[in-house]
Amino acid sequence: MLVSGGGKPYRFDPGALCLELTTTGGPGAFARWEALHEPADLIAWAGRSRLPDGLDLTVSGEELRRARTLRDAVLLMAADRAHGRPLQAAHLDVVNAAAAAPPLITRIEPDGTRSWAPGATGSRLLATVARDAIELFTGPCADRVRECGAHDCHLLFVDTSRPGRRRWCAMEHCGNREKARMHRTRHAPAKP
Repeated sequence: MLVSGGGKPYRFDPGALCLELTTTGGPGAFARWEALHEPADLIAWAGRSRLPDGLDLTVSGEELRRARTLRDAVLLMAADRAHGRPLQAAHLDVVNAAAAAPPLITRIEPDGTRSWAPGATGSRLLATVARDAIELFTGPCADRVRECGAHDCHLLFVDTSRPGRRRWCAMEHCGNREKARMHRTRHAPAKP
């Protein structure tokens, strides 16, 4: 769940784990949305993410710093992809370095449920996120990374709609706002 500028919560599904991390802040103008201030913030993000429940995660201050670096690289890569620009070598280096570490490990329990192996660290979380980014940017949805079409929203998502024409981060938020704005513009009285 994200919260609008007016304080109204809305559901936003970016379509990929790595893009979920980009909603926690970013470089430049996105720094005002910074949500990863201390290791507990990254742990809380992981608990809200699409990762299955039950992850007993420990995160150090250095891993938190690397999480912000990875997040920024993924955000800039996604923006480049959404706007048809080439991916930058410096961003690729960040993602590849994080992906080189061992990822989080899942296992199956005797009752058939999924659980996490002990030893979940921030580095393993980042490796998992980075590998998700590699899958996204090299996979069949690489050309479906989009930026919200609202004039004042820059959220990035994977367009998983069948026709591939999703325009908004969330229809109930930006989609409705933009349609209402366009309607008002079309029906505004002509200026003399």
